[in-house]
Order: sequence, then structure tokens, then C-alpha cells
Amino acid sequence: MISIIAAAGTEAASPGFLETFGVNWPFFIAQLVNFIIVLFVLKKFAFAPIQEMLEQRRKRIAEGEDKLKRIEQQLADSEQRTQEAIDKANADAARLINEAKESASSLTEKKAQEAIASAQAILAKAEEAAKAERKTMTAELKKEFGRLVTATTATVTGKVLNDDDQKRINEEALSSVEG
Repeated sequence: MISIIAAAGTEAASPGFLETFGVNWPFFIAQLVNFIIVLFVLKKFAFAPIQEMLEQRRKRIAEGEDKLKRIEQQLADSEQRTQEAIDKANADAARLINEAKESASSLTEKKAQEAIASAQAILAKAEEAAKAERKTMTAELKKEFGRLVTATTATVTGKVLNDDDQKRINEEALSSVEG
């Protein structure tokens, strides 16, 4: 194998190497110019637009991935804010319920105290009315008792009593009844 490469290397150095392969210089240069022109045209009108289109696609994909990441982050933030708002609303609701319970119990206690005070006031008024009624009845009884004692004394003694006698007999009778 080394001998073949060595033989090929010695033939390449010989002056007729290109003629051995049938290289015709005018056609070779024309083909080389055609190849460069085709390469330039393809690069300018085919490869450049394709590469530009691929670069735009790459940018759009990268932008789409960035947008997706931002949207995912915003969604996570939104879910977190929503959960925080729900937690706060639940805490506020629990606080309001507790305040309502406390207010209701306080109001119930206050109404109970008012009812007790009202009942005590009614009882006090009833006692005062009873005392006033008792005083009125006592005064009427004293008056009636004095009249009866005076009438009885006048009948028993057979004498007509003047105002001073009636007053004295009434006071004596009342002092004996009260004592």
C-alpha cells in the first residue's frame, strides 16, 4: 500500500500528471470560473436568503421560548397572588365571623342586662305603687277608724263632741293602734 502511494507521489511530480488525467486548461479555467459564478449566485440568492430565513426562525423560536417562560412565570405569580388573596379573604372572613360572634354575644349580654334592669325598674315601680297604695289605704283606715271611734265615743258618752274633743280622741286611738 505504501508502494502505491509512493508511486502516485512520484507520478504527481512528473510534468505530464495533469495531461495524464486529461486536464484541458482552458476548459478547467472556464469550469472553475463557472463554479465560482454558480457558487457566488447560490450564496447570494439561495444560501443567504435561506440562512436569513433560518436565522429569523431561530429568533422567533427563541422569542417564543422566552415568552413562554415569561407567561409561565406570570402564571405562577398570578396563582401565588390569587392564593394569597384567597388566604387573606379567608382570614378576613374568619375575623369577621369571630367579631360577629363576639358582637352577638356582647349584644345578647347587653340586652339581657337591659331586660334585667327593666324588670328591676318595673319591680321597683310596683313596690313604690304598693307602698303608695298602702299609705293611701292606711290614711283612709286611720280617717275611718278616727271617725268610728269619735262616733262610738259620742254614742257611748251621749255627748256631742266638739272639734278639739274629736281631734284628741282620734290621736289617742291612733297612738294606741300604732303602738
